[in-house]
Amino acid sequence: MGRRKKRRQSRGVFLTLEGPEGSGKSTQIAFLGTALRKAGYSVAYTREPGGTKLAETIRGVLLSASSEEPIAPETEAFLVLAARRQHVTHFIRPALAQGSIVLCDRFADSTFAYQGFGRRLSLSWLQTANHAATSGLMPHLTLLLDVPVSVGLARRRQASGKPNRLDQESKQFHMRVRKGFLRLASRTPRRIRVINANRPAPVVRAEIAAVVLGWLRKRHRRGG
Repeated sequence: MGRRKKRRQSRGVFLTLEGPEGSGKSTQIAFLGTALRKAGYSVAYTREPGGTKLAETIRGVLLSASSEEPIAPETEAFLVLAARRQHVTHFIRPALAQGSIVLCDRFADSTFAYQGFGRRLSLSWLQTANHAATSGLMPHLTLLLDVPVSVGLARRRQASGKPNRLDQESKQFHMRVRKGFLRLASRTPRRIRVINANRPAPVVRAEIAAVVLGWLRKRHRRGG
């Protein structure tokens, strides 16, 4: 059989996966990328914080716990936004310009949920700062993988590897983050689709693929 031809897109598409700790984003985004490639799409995968060499260095600072000098909430927000500016400039926008589907593990919604609702920083300030960092770039479609905090944290404890700084936050912090994500989804339901991630991974995987592929078909019919 011949190789499947890549689907031609008039412009790139920016898709993000969001969710609280332990929601399964990293696993599910890999499966989604595979499904999109099988359907003939050009896919560029990335993550936040990170995505470029400098942004990955900032990620290491953000996730490393230090009892000697805790990171102030405002410092955390500035670091996230600095990494995002590098990411948008050197990875996301170039990939979109080439007509790729950019799949990103976290983006601005995580900033609003973690630094806004979780750290209780001003949402209006974060929105203004994020707009400056991204020059107004926002995802075309966001999938919010929702899972109860107790389930997500249990998954994180069972995962291999050393807990990062966010893993060690209080349950109350993570509850504020989850409520923040759900509030964001209720405010922008056309962009943010909530996926129940408290189900077997194959079930979640199938729903994600169906939602995204269906959304892309409708977009193409509209001439996007």
